Amino acid sequence: MTNTLKILGICGSLRKSSYNRWALQAAQHLLPDAVRLDLFELDGIPLFNQDSEAQPLPIVIALKRAVREADAILFATPEYNYGVPGVLKNAIDCASRPYGDSAWAGKPVAVIGASVGLFGTVRAQLQLRQSFVFLNMLCVNQPEVMIGNAAKAFDGAGKLQDANSLKLLRTLLENLVRATRDQALAKDAHAGETA
Repeated sequence: MTNTLKILGICGSLRKSSYNRWALQAAQHLLPDAVRLDLFELDGIPLFNQDSEAQPLPIVIALKRAVREADAILFATPEYNYGVPGVLKNAIDCASRPYGDSAWAGKPVAVIGASVGLFGTVRAQLQLRQSFVFLNMLCVNQPEVMIGNAAKAFDGAGKLQDANSLKLLRTLLENLVRATRDQALAKDAHAGETA
């Protein structure tokens, strides 16, 4: 890990004015010192097909590289029909393959979500957390950031204005940064013991 900790933000919606993209942009303004959050757009990620996983398209190679170069991951997911959007699950699958070459393994991760509904993506976040277990991602679980009634939580310019959501988001980011730095220290200590 470099002096500046790098978080990769991935939005589960392709819509340019997505509340979840706006939530990631809000997160960029709430980061602790010496932390940056870069966004990766999922436009163009092909549907996963095991027949072509040995020769991935450049966009899949770029996704895996961005994940590997990041110190931590922050997903922002909408909830479609009580679940994770297909585009996000598909991207996760693409970057986890071929078997034994997952870009996600061991990455600290957190998830946020915004929805026009009252429950703010609770079901989609639960599904994502199940994937984190299999992918061996180190999930920061608290606080949960589920921005309900998103049409009121954001202003017309896409700025998150709900005070409670801002507070929870800031705390989640601080916890993700702490967990990421703790993991890096543990790895360094283990490397020193085995050297």
